[in-house]
Parts: sequence; C-alpha cells; structure tokens
Amino acid sequence: MPFDIDMIRRVYRQLPGKVAEARTLLGRPLTLTEKILYSHLSEKLPENAYSRGADYVDFAPDRVAMQDATAQMALLQFMQAGRQKVAVPSTVHCDHLIQAEVDAATDLSSALETNKEVFDFLSSVSNKYGIGFWKPGAGIIHQVVLENYAFPGGLMIGTDSHTVNAGGLGMLAIGVGGADAVDVMAGLPWELKFPKIIGVHLTGQLSGWASPKDVILKLAGILTVSGGTDRIVEYFGPGAESISCTGKGTICNMGAEIGATTSVFPYDDKMKAYLMATKRSDVAVYADQYRAELQADPEVLENPASYFDQVVEINLSELEPHINGPFTPDKAWPISEFKKAVVDNDYPATLSVGLIGSCTNSSYEDLDRAASVAKQAKAAGVSVLSEFTITPGSEQVRYTVDRDGQLGAFTDIGGVVLANACGPCIGQWKRHNADKQEKNSIITSFNRNFSKRNDGNPNTHAFVASPEIVTALAIAGRIDFNPITDALVDANGSAFKFTAPEGVELPVKGFDVKDAGYQAPSEDGSQVKINVSPTSDRLQLLDNFPAWDGCDFEKLALLIKVKGKCTTDHISMAGPWLKYRGHLDNISNNMLIGAVNAFNGKTNTVVNQLLKTEMPVPDSARYYKQQGLGSIVIGEDNYGEGSSREHAAMEPRHLGVKVVLVKSFARIHESNLKKQGVLALRFANLSDYDRIQADDRISISGLTTFMPGVPLQLTLHHADGTASSFPVNHTYNEPQIEWFKMGSALNLIKQSLVD
Repeated sequence: MPFDIDMIRRVYRQLPGKVAEARTLLGRPLTLTEKILYSHLSEKLPENAYSRGADYVDFAPDRVAMQDATAQMALLQFMQAGRQKVAVPSTVHCDHLIQAEVDAATDLSSALETNKEVFDFLSSVSNKYGIGFWKPGAGIIHQVVLENYAFPGGLMIGTDSHTVNAGGLGMLAIGVGGADAVDVMAGLPWELKFPKIIGVHLTGQLSGWASPKDVILKLAGILTVSGGTDRIVEYFGPGAESISCTGKGTICNMGAEIGATTSVFPYDDKMKAYLMATKRSDVAVYADQYRAELQADPEVLENPASYFDQVVEINLSELEPHINGPFTPDKAWPISEFKKAVVDNDYPATLSVGLIGSCTNSSYEDLDRAASVAKQAKAAGVSVLSEFTITPGSEQVRYTVDRDGQLGAFTDIGGVVLANACGPCIGQWKRHNADKQEKNSIITSFNRNFSKRNDGNPNTHAFVASPEIVTALAIAGRIDFNPITDALVDANGSAFKFTAPEGVELPVKGFDVKDAGYQAPSEDGSQVKINVSPTSDRLQLLDNFPAWDGCDFEKLALLIKVKGKCTTDHISMAGPWLKYRGHLDNISNNMLIGAVNAFNGKTNTVVNQLLKTEMPVPDSARYYKQQGLGSIVIGEDNYGEGSSREHAAMEPRHLGVKVVLVKSFARIHESNLKKQGVLALRFANLSDYDRIQADDRISISGLTTFMPGVPLQLTLHHADGTASSFPVNHTYNEPQIEWFKMGSALNLIKQSLVD
C-alpha cells in the first residue's frame, strides 16, 4: 500500500471532471501541464482562462517535501503559524547535513554526532505536526520522493529547487521557499504566476553512450540558464516513451538549471513499470484508468506549435553524449568537440576526481550502466587513475545495488562509496587540499557546477556528464578522453577500447531494503515538546519581521552593487554554512560574501558609506542596521538563480536590506524576497544600472500608493549634492503588496488567526 492512497484516489476521481471543465473554459484541447494546473486550482474555475506568463493564480498542492537544510527555517516559521497539524501530507528528509570525507559508514556516524541537535529538532517537530520524517542515511529527498510519493497528475511543492525531479513520474513538482511551504502546510492557497509552456518533442531512441542525462545537457545549451524562467517544460513524443521513468526524472531534475518552474513527462508504460517495481500497484491501477487525462490531448500532439509557447525538437537517435561546463551548467559540449574545447580554453586536462550519483543520477539504471564500464576496466586489469566516488540516491537503491554487485564493481577499480546523501553536490565535501586553491578539473553526474560550489575552490573546473561518461573518464584519468573513439592500455600493455555501457532500468530481482529509514509521526502530537536552547548556535526561534512603516524609503545606503552572475550560492553559501541553516543571525554572516562588487571587482569587500572604510558585506549591513539606516542591493540578470534557499532572502531582511533592485530575477528568489517583506524591483531601463555610483544614497517613492502594474520612482542622491530619478518596475499583485505592508507573508498568516 503506497503512502497517502486516499488523497491520491481523490485526486484521480476528480480529475476527469475538472479537466473537462477546463477544456470547456479554454475552448480548446489541453496540454498536460494545463490539465494538472487547472485541476489543482484552490477555488473554482475563473470566468476567463488564465493568461500564461501574466496572471497570478492560487493552487492547492497535494503535498509538501522539505530537506533538512531548508526544513529548519520552514518549520521554525510553521511553528509561528498557530496550526496544530499540517493540512496536507508533508515530509522531511535528512540528506544535506552529511559531509563526505571518508566513506559512507564513517561519514554518517560523524554527521549523526555533529548534527544531533538539528536532527532531534526536525524529528520532534515532524512528530508534533504530523510530518513524515526520513532519517539521516535514508537517502536524498528527490530520489526518496520518486520512490514513495510522486504520482502521475499530482501537484507538489518542495523546499529545494530540484523538487522538479518528480516530473519523471508525471507529477508537477515545483521548488519553493520555506514560506510557500508554510502556506500550504497551514492550509492556505499557494500562489504561482501561471507559466508559459515549452514543448520538447523527443523523437528517435537513445543508443550507445547517449543517456537521458544528455537530453537535458543539450537542452541547457539551447535554452541557457534563464531560458525556462516562468515556464514549464513539457516533454512529449515517441522518444519520451522510450526513456525509463528514472531517466525522465534525471531530465526533469536538471530543468532547474534552465530556470524552469518545473518539467513533466506524460504517463506511460515506463512509469507504470516503475510504480509496480516500487510496490505502488494501487497508484498504477488508477493512473491506467485515467491515462487519457495524464497526457496532452491528441490535438496538441498533432499540432504542438499551436498549443505551446515554444517547441524544441530533439532527435534521440542523433544525440551525442555531452559534457557541460565549467562554472555554468549551460555551457554544452558534444563529446566529439570537447577535446578541442579543453585545448582551446586551457582547461586542466588531468582529471582530479570523478563523482557519480546525487539526486540527479543515482537510480538503479544509472549505477548499472556505470558499473558496466567499471567491469570492463576490471577485466582489462586497470583501475581508476582519478579519485572516484559513488553517492547512492537512497538506502533502497544502495541496498539493491550492493546485493546485485554494482557497488562491488566500483570498489573493485578503486571507487569509494559515500553516504546516501547530497555530499559533494552541495559543497558538503571535505575535499583534502582544496584550500590550496589549485587549478584542477573534476567531473560529476550532478546538476550544478557553479564556481566554488563543490569544494570551495574557485579554480576547480567542474564539468557535468552522465555517470557512465564520468566513470570512463575517471578510469582514463583525463577529461579529454573520448570513450567512444579513444583507447586505453590494459594490464598487459595492449590497447583496449570500451564498448558502449549496458544496464537495465529496474532490478530483475526487484528492489529490496532492510530499513528504509522512515519514521511515522504521532497520531496526536499535542504532547510533543520542542526545545530550542537560547544559547544554541545551530537553532534560533524566529521573531516577527517588522511591518512597513507606511512611508517611502528615503536615502537608503547602497550596500553592494553586484556585478555578473549572482546565484543563491553567492548570496548565501552552502558548504560549511549549512550548519547555521536553523539560526538566522549566525547564517546571516555569509550574506552576499560570494558576490562580486562592481566597483572594485572583489568579493565580500565594500565601502561602508557611513564609516568610509572597506569592510565585509554582512558587517557593513549590520552597521547600517544598528544606525537605523536601511540599505539596498543592486544586481544584474537572473539574480538569485540556483537553489531555492530562502535564507538568501531572509538574511538581507534580517540585516536591514529594504530593497533588491536588479535587471531580472530567477523565479524562486523573487518570490522568496516578496514573502519575507523585501521590496523586489527591476530596472525599467537596463542601462540605469550603470548610473548607480558607489557613494549614492537611494530613495524609493510611490510606496504610499503602491499598486499592481504601476512603477515606483527611484532617486539617486549623489555625493556632490545633485540628484537624478528614473522609474523602476515590479511584479507585485495585490496580495503580495499586503505581504510587503505586513512585513512578511507569515505575518499575514498569523494575522488571519487573530481575525
């Protein structure tokens, strides 16, 4: 029996009627995306169809998922919401706080000791409020969700940008900030701008070294890191049907790297097989019954250009393996061109480390195909020339591939199996000698490869590829090795070439596990006590953010003008800072320390306008706050891309930042800023970014008549006594303006209890 079968049954029984009503409202056939969204409206259908890319809409998600790093702040906020129990099925997954250093057993034991206070807190809060709790070692949130909770046609939100992984099982799964999760867990609607829809038509069939990973690596090169912003990617076509369920999950997972709201595949026999293999035959029966509603209407498939906002064609039969990077996941190289790219760009050709696994590529199929490469190396009498690590995605996968021999194939050639956790993918990697900041190359089957993300070294050139390509390159010890065309030398001194990897989608003997790591909550959590020590440096109860004072912002201090790419990693680094994710004041000491100052080209060095001295960004912000002076942050394009971490919005709010003004935002970060009461603005004229000088004081007027669609006015007060003004845009609707006025969305929830 799967989890929450009554909820799933209810969703399916209501689906045909809701889809029929939506089809009548729109007066045309529907995409799969539209079917799922319109069937999850929090209220009845509107009088007119929603406008894609324009209208904000309230939805009612079926469930919420949280990982341990983001769950801390989400649950600290939920504790303030005044609810006795979560309103929808919700889970917490302990996967981020396990640091990779030695091996699985050693690292897990160390994490349990180091993070005991946090794990105990998450366990007790989950127990109190009816939340399912997945213990440390159970696996990575997205793999566990795919194995246990995702279902075709459902809608879920999760406090991690790679929540989108569940699209591989036909679910619209969307990454959000903790405040959004609090809304849904408190029984309130969840708001989203109705997305545009990109249709990706897949034809042909993968073969040889090409894998599902290469589909999204190629698409990232086509659409770039911002090409999916405010859009859902919907895959369709005969090629989609040929890809395994977990392969579909890989593709959807990395949709976050093109900024997509989420990605989704239509229900098919590959999904049915996965549901059956993961002991969810009940769900498969319902999905089969409502299969027509879990796919786009036939007319859409016949004429996709008339129903999607953009259509991309990819022929899987012609698809080459890709290697993407370094420093950005959308720099896409077909493997046939990569050797030249290494030379032309002076990338370090020696491969220091190959890393496979993560939430993106740790399925049974992934590890089986990679193991087939490892077995060829063993047969040739060779081992890896690079360091080589393997991160299983869940305890169920780990137990099964240990039973079936894939883990042994990796360790036989020198691989090290790490804990079932995120580890190096998110910077939880105690990489030896990384502090030397030597120029080097690594290659992973992960999703992101931003500068310093994996090991803190800005000179680590991180590349992304499929697990089988990573394994082959780790054996060769070079990133310029092409396993399709190049030969290695075996133990006898003879040349040998790899044959194409092979692997099965699902274990022949079925999945198995002794202890999956799940802890069910108490039926009645009213007696569960939650203790947070006032002297803890890991956890801190939250205070309310102050409400808007009713006045325009006058002469704010310019905290930093950011130059170039500024991801949430730049705004709120992970790695060693993960330990403070439950302590807002402590983690605020990392605010914007990775952002590049446009005036001096340095990171974490700004001139404080009051003291006239250089100092770290958080220190300068704290000083302004102590003096009662608000501040403003200026940024460029796609500001806040990457992880969903709302700390990147809460830290500026906590340290007195009133406004973030940029050329454009990544979707989740803009929403997080709004939820926390920070004024999120955009340049009306992008060239106005260049007008802002280091010693300017900045005013924002028009707030007393703040309304949707009406620009605000920004005034620069220059050091020479002159001033200049220009308009700035925003995307606030009326409810979001109320968040701003109340000081945060959470304040509005609490007010609703009083009313």
